[in-house]
Amino acid sequence: MTATRKVIAVLGAGPGLGMAMARRFGREGFAVALVSRSGTRHEGYRAELAAEGVESRSYAADVTDGVQLRAALDRITADLGAIDTVYFGPVSPDAGASLVPLTTADGAAVRRPFESVVVPAADLVAAALPPLLERGEGALFFGGGLSGVQPMPMLGSLAPTAAALRMYVLTLHEALRDSGVLAGILTIGGLVERGDIHRAFTEHAAAHGGPVPATLDPDEIAAAAWSMYVDRDRAEEVFDVFTAAT
Repeated sequence: MTATRKVIAVLGAGPGLGMAMARRFGREGFAVALVSRSGTRHEGYRAELAAEGVESRSYAADVTDGVQLRAALDRITADLGAIDTVYFGPVSPDAGASLVPLTTADGAAVRRPFESVVVPAADLVAAALPPLLERGEGALFFGGGLSGVQPMPMLGSLAPTAAALRMYVLTLHEALRDSGVLAGILTIGGLVERGDIHRAFTEHAAAHGGPVPATLDPDEIAAAAWSMYVDRDRAEEVFDVFTAAT
């Protein structure tokens, strides 16, 4: 380890945007900590990063569980050193199953996705922010959805969660102004290439016919995150294939 190398923790690491963030920050000299609920793909992820000269470690933890999240952050700090940057992008595997049309959704239907996204985001901030503030540097990035920016009725009971997360991060950004710590959200409207959801759509289209929806390049999203990290002049970048297609 070198005295100048920093650490990024990628929470909810997957083959799409999570790994793109790991590679982008890794190219800038960051050591990478990959965290996801299952460790079955971690060996392959670490091999990909090692081939690019990126130091990495991996940890199996459910980052929507506050206790497991804090334990993972503690292990990363013990293994790699102080965490400088966090990307928080877990996706609930049952998100589609929990979608209920807003016209029929009750409080419980709206609460479920909120508690699996916004509450863990707040737990992350409570755990990760104090040491960043003490050092006066670092960044917290969150993956969000386009329904936090514009009405998307097809997302039903999932849509209010995106709006809540977006406003939480934007407000946190303002609260951290002049602290040296950046809070930023990557607002994503479209399928992220190489990700699990994109793969499922592609496989379904290959087996049953039909088009694959327009996609987003995760490397471009990660590059925008790096630009936000360097420039520190904005709280959000929006990636929207839906408006571009109209």
